[in-house]
Amino acid sequence: MSTTKAYAAPAVNIPLEPFALERRAPGAHDVQIEILFCGVCHSDLHQIRDEWGGSIFPMVPGHEIVGRVTAVGDHVSKFKVGDLAGVGCMVDSCRTCPSCQDGLEQYCETTGMVGTYNAREIGTGQPTYGGYSQQIVVDEKYTLKVSDKLDLARVAPLLCAGITTYSPLRQWKVGAGHRVAVMGLGGLGHMAVKFAVALGAEVTVLSTSANKEADAKALGAHKFVVTKDEAQMKSVGNYFDFIINTVSAQLDLATYVNLLRRDGTMILLGVPSEAPHIHAFNLIAKRRRIAGSLIGGIAETQEMLDFCAEHNIMSDIEVIDIQHINEAYERMLKGDVKYRFVIDIASLN
Repeated sequence: MSTTKAYAAPAVNIPLEPFALERRAPGAHDVQIEILFCGVCHSDLHQIRDEWGGSIFPMVPGHEIVGRVTAVGDHVSKFKVGDLAGVGCMVDSCRTCPSCQDGLEQYCETTGMVGTYNAREIGTGQPTYGGYSQQIVVDEKYTLKVSDKLDLARVAPLLCAGITTYSPLRQWKVGAGHRVAVMGLGGLGHMAVKFAVALGAEVTVLSTSANKEADAKALGAHKFVVTKDEAQMKSVGNYFDFIINTVSAQLDLATYVNLLRRDGTMILLGVPSEAPHIHAFNLIAKRRRIAGSLIGGIAETQEMLDFCAEHNIMSDIEVIDIQHINEAYERMLKGDVKYRFVIDIASLN
């Protein structure tokens, strides 16, 4: 066991504050990582506020983790001391169910995936603590290799925002000849734009804010539609093959589903606090679909990281000291970040 400095939410709706936690000693199959950077995800805020229910306190958030390996267990074969490594949204699963066997551990059917934080370890029942901390110990099966070709701080959000948008694009085989719309230009949305463009699709950003057009085009988007402009929305009716919906706020889904062509698909990535509603006829009339997608499996996450290294794709970020995390949450709620906060974990010292 080793004592690790961290920041934690002591209880629901209480600001994060300094916290000390105990990390286990690396077991035979474990990798110990000195955390260098950790991204700040909107789900961190949902969970410290217990907006999804079942939150475990004290809670150390953070599941966009990158750092350097400082120790490995005797049976570890994929990592050595000094390697760069990453940890995403999960640190374990049952490993034997059909989904785990298919490399889709995020859909584990037996125990459910074990979240990097706000979950309980299989076997011990001890709570998991995330990346707002100096180090973490994770089974090598749930640890990712990180290229030294990329800016490490900008890699951190790829472990959630990156894989969350990459996975559905790959699942639906998006590529050249497809028309893709991205709803929302935040942490998820800006990565969806980058990936869809890199895969060869024609990409349109749908936004309520006209002043985001320059940013969308700078990210690679080919078109921009102001959703409050009736004429602009009419111009893309029945137009898109896919809509990547990253919005977590309540909205009228029918307005956007009607932008899909026959057999088009809207893929939900955001999680509104209330269930969205849509009339069945909006789907039936054009054989449209609404689907969902949850992060990605370990193998696909590694594929995504390798794709990013090959195509020089990284998140656009603002680096902060951990002492400013509560302020960062408030700014995040206002959309005052382009496009992801990343904590420099050295600031814990």
